[in-house]
Amino acid sequence: MSVVEVPCRPTMQGIQTRRKSSILRNMLSKRLGMSLPNLRADQTFGFERNPLLTSAIMSDSVLKTLPNPVKVFKLPDFPVSLSFHSLQAYYSELIQLLGKAIFSVQNENSALLARFYYLRGFINTLCSRRLDALTDFQNLNKTDNAIFPTHLFTWLVDTLHQDEWQQIHKRPELKRLIFKIKTDNEKPVVQTDNHIKKFELPQNPMDREEFVRCIQECGIVKDVATILRLFDALTDGEHKKVDPEVFREFYTFLKETEAEAQDVNLPSEVISHLDNSEYIYKLSSCVKTSHGVGKIALTQKRLFLLTDGQPGFLDITKFRDIQEVKMTSAPFLLVRIPSLRIRTFSRPELFEANLKMETELWYLIVKEMWAGRKMADQDKDPQYMTQALTNVLLMDAVVGCLHPDRSISAASKLVYFDKIIHEVHMTAPNTTSETLKHKINPSLDLAEPQAVCVLLYTPGQLRAKNSHTVMNPKLWVALSGGRVVVFDAASWSMLQDCIQIGDTQVTCMMGLEQDQVWMGSQDSVIYIIDIHSMSCNKQLTEHRHEVTGLSVDTRDHNRQLAYSCSCDGTILQWDSTSLKVKRQFFISCGRLCFIRFYDGMLWCCCGDSIVELKKTGTPQRRIVLPDDLRSMPSCFSCFIVVPESGQVWTGCSDSVELCLWQINNLKQPPKRISLPGTSGVTCMIRVKSKIWVGCRGWSRVGGLCDGQLKSLVLVVDLDSLTVTKELLAHSDSIQTLCSAEDRYVLSGSARRDGKIAIWQVD
Repeated sequence: MSVVEVPCRPTMQGIQTRRKSSILRNMLSKRLGMSLPNLRADQTFGFERNPLLTSAIMSDSVLKTLPNPVKVFKLPDFPVSLSFHSLQAYYSELIQLLGKAIFSVQNENSALLARFYYLRGFINTLCSRRLDALTDFQNLNKTDNAIFPTHLFTWLVDTLHQDEWQQIHKRPELKRLIFKIKTDNEKPVVQTDNHIKKFELPQNPMDREEFVRCIQECGIVKDVATILRLFDALTDGEHKKVDPEVFREFYTFLKETEAEAQDVNLPSEVISHLDNSEYIYKLSSCVKTSHGVGKIALTQKRLFLLTDGQPGFLDITKFRDIQEVKMTSAPFLLVRIPSLRIRTFSRPELFEANLKMETELWYLIVKEMWAGRKMADQDKDPQYMTQALTNVLLMDAVVGCLHPDRSISAASKLVYFDKIIHEVHMTAPNTTSETLKHKINPSLDLAEPQAVCVLLYTPGQLRAKNSHTVMNPKLWVALSGGRVVVFDAASWSMLQDCIQIGDTQVTCMMGLEQDQVWMGSQDSVIYIIDIHSMSCNKQLTEHRHEVTGLSVDTRDHNRQLAYSCSCDGTILQWDSTSLKVKRQFFISCGRLCFIRFYDGMLWCCCGDSIVELKKTGTPQRRIVLPDDLRSMPSCFSCFIVVPESGQVWTGCSDSVELCLWQINNLKQPPKRISLPGTSGVTCMIRVKSKIWVGCRGWSRVGGLCDGQLKSLVLVVDLDSLTVTKELLAHSDSIQTLCSAEDRYVLSGSARRDGKIAIWQVD
């Protein structure tokens, strides 16, 4: 992909630092740099990372930390004779010693265990014990696939004899691994080109797809929806292709605007009024205003006047303080000059600027930034402000490259937030505003939003493993296609933008032993992630079908036993230390959706029923769909057991009610709780004395959001059995809910929205 190198825009703090470094310069330039904002570089819209995380490597305590003790494996004495029989005897003794070493560290040190498997597999290969070698490498793949010898494994498979193949056919797990390695080897190798390419302007007219690809390659913006609005702005009604000359002028205007604004003289008294992280994104020409002559400057937070003559600072308004924006005209001699009038909550007097030919553009700009600020404050989503700023900069470039007769009408096609504010009733209910604390976008660096499929919160630790640093809590987010994103749950900043877990969807996640996260996948594999390194080097491959659930008995404080299930009804009990299967159950059902432990008992969601299992794995209790739901294609989507009240709460994907069953009398018809404003239930979690319910979306009619889904998170009180809160923050169905230490509840939505909302728990 073509990459355009663009200098970073320095902050006010950076300007002050550079000023102090040079006593010869009285004025310092404020560089505009990038034409579009970068949220990850703009700390205004984010939160500061924990300094402990960035300084840990160089801290004195870490430098003084003693290295881990070296493990020594003593080789047997080398034979005096180098005859074939002597060497074979030596190898046999070495294999025996490695077997004892493997047994001794089986439940203690997985990294050392992996090295012993590797060595024994290599020695077995030297001895032509191909099946033994393949078995060792199979165990190595489960323990640490980062050092799995793919080429050696493939060579061993290619040299197998017919009788050895017959034995492999009796070992399905090894057979599956061979098939997987073979399939991976047959995939075409993608040649990566790490060279920086010089972006070349297009020579031919571009249709929509070509235009999207071109804009993304030149680094202007990634979001497809924004690019398509830009496409409409640069094309007229008849020709639905962007002329290469128009694009050249658009692209050149962006770059020339940056170059022309490279040196904006900002004295210290001006800089002192701005936040350390503020950037200047646009300057007007020198105009007459109601507060004197000067240039209007736009940052991501405010408008201010850079007064003419001796440069000075006059704060016009912050975007959240705007009350009204109007285009008007001011008399001058015998004519009237177009002007922009701004009324604010912070001061009684109006601000008016005779912007002349720039008035219409600045009117669009201020209205879009104002609307973006409104929506960002209402939805607690700082990304809205970044998107509004992107729209503004694109408007500026469109006006600069098109003929004046159609430039403003074209630029208005890039207006997004102001249209939403005016065409749709956007006021959030008070309950939502009070409960919603923040929203984050896990698809920030992607061209289109991705569905948030699974959420997992892992608590922090006072000391990370083998380190003297504090490890903050983490939020693990499974998106479409096996992509996992990790956030620092102390600041909600992104730590890892992509951990690739196989090629298919991650279906479930579970934290284990404070240093592992297990992830089940549609490809039937359980991937084990190290929390500290955020890397995957262990896999469990005993399931034969899609892994749908993971659970652990919360009464087992050591959490030695973990449980997993697959859609075919198989349930496996694991020793979480040795990663060996201890027991296997099978439940007959159409599809086993997930499993949960409650009060030491394992409960299973089987779609058309909820089943409690005995210790032996046989069903003990079974809840079936109510009669009125059996007549429609409905199924249980979630359930919660409340042991202290002897109840099971169930929700169905196509029902607008929750059903409450008495565990000891399942023949009794369930109580029902009506859920307003929903079309079905997707997920539920219990937090303290409340049940949080994620719902399917319902269509909203009218205005810009025709056909768009809106989804509620409902909070139900366990005692009164009433809905106490209706929370609206997503524009698509709720996919998943998780709790952060009973202080926050996090909800993730499907791809139309693709956001994560963070709710305060009472």
